[in-house]
Amino acid sequence: MQNLITDVRGLLVGQAEDPVAATGVTVAVFERPTIASAAVLGGAPGTRDTALLQPEMTVEHIDAIVLSGGSIWGLGAAEGVMSSLAGQGRGFSIGNFRVPIVPQAILFDLANGGEKPWARGEGETPYRELGARAAAAAASSFSLGTAGAGYGATTANLKGGLGSASARAATGQIVGALVAVNAVGTATIGDGPHFWAAPFERDGEFGGRGWPATIGPADTALRFKGGTGQNTTIALVATDAALTKAQARRLALAAHDGLARALRPAHAPLDGDVVFAAATGHSGAPSDAFALTELCATAADVLARAVARGVHAATALPFPGGKPAWRDRFGG
Repeated sequence: MQNLITDVRGLLVGQAEDPVAATGVTVAVFERPTIASAAVLGGAPGTRDTALLQPEMTVEHIDAIVLSGGSIWGLGAAEGVMSSLAGQGRGFSIGNFRVPIVPQAILFDLANGGEKPWARGEGETPYRELGARAAAAAASSFSLGTAGAGYGATTANLKGGLGSASARAATGQIVGALVAVNAVGTATIGDGPHFWAAPFERDGEFGGRGWPATIGPADTALRFKGGTGQNTTIALVATDAALTKAQARRLALAAHDGLARALRPAHAPLDGDVVFAAATGHSGAPSDAFALTELCATAADVLARAVARGVHAATALPFPGGKPAWRDRFGG
């Protein structure tokens, strides 16, 4: 167990960044067509092909999930991933063609100091190339913090980032989370180093600071970043259990509790919070509704931990006015 989503058998993660533009792409590539669904609870989402993940839709399986910066321009990353997978013969069979199924969610990182001329109508975006590079780099190990889709991410008070975590549920099955944290609010309590996700931390994975001695009104006062559309936390939870598409949808909904535990606020009108859920099927189906509930609760816990790990591991961008990293403010 690496405490990464790739502890779930059947998926790999690849990433690519553009440091000049201060943006990036993270791709989860499934080793075989995989059941998946999604739940969108933020008020301002940017997505591609999420409608087909609803339980009543025809397509059952996906080939990859893309998390990307770039706002709407970032949706081009899926094209690069599709091209890479098509070259491997992957995809949904339609006549003589195979079409890779690659849903995607994006976050807003345009105002983080990087050079993004395409957002002014000048030149082409880098996202197709970043998507292809990320898919080609898919592996069992990957970087956290200022990496991939979290490269340009921020929160209200600190640099955001790419986080991941995993756990073995009471059923014996593994659940993992992958998240790009670009929240309108905060992952930390007040002005201190303590994370809202502290009760779920394992082995000091995000500093081991626990709760502050007291939590007062100033600590719970809401803090906001930016304006409309400048936010969004996007995530994938995955399990090696075998789930139906409807059960995967339930897993995605339950995992949103992890965002609510780790971020204040979550699911805001100014966020586009999206959680994908995938089931690779290597360990068999949950035995009953209680076993499925164990998976759902574990998904929420690992997503909360992944959020804190993403912020904890981040490094600041080298641009004027950039958000400080947690480690810059509070040490190791």
